[in-house]
Amino acid sequence: MFRRTFWFSTGVAAGVWATTKVNRKLRQLTPESLAATAANKALETGQRLKDRAVGFALDVRDNMAQREAELGEALGIDADPELPAPRRHAAIENDRSSPKYIENTTYSHNRNEDH
Repeated sequence: MFRRTFWFSTGVAAGVWATTKVNRKLRQLTPESLAATAANKALETGQRLKDRAVGFALDVRDNMAQREAELGEALGIDADPELPAPRRHAAIENDRSSPKYIENTTYSHNRNEDH
């Protein structure tokens, strides 16, 4: 009698365990779950790539500044040259008594630009 009860309960436990595992695997294989998993992995991969690209860009910038300083020392170039003042162009108006100025404009002298 004890043997039958043992094997019956062992069979029930194995059936419950197998059913639980199969149901869990079926839920993982639904299209919604697969799409969510793929999206999560894509986001993680994108974040890793972004972090690597940012690290690479920072390394390039640091090495570029270091090399520029080395070249400046070797050539005897002043590291902080003074920048020229911004240009001002007079705006054309009917009142010629006091011209008004437009800051930071660039005029193109290309006559084909309007055609």
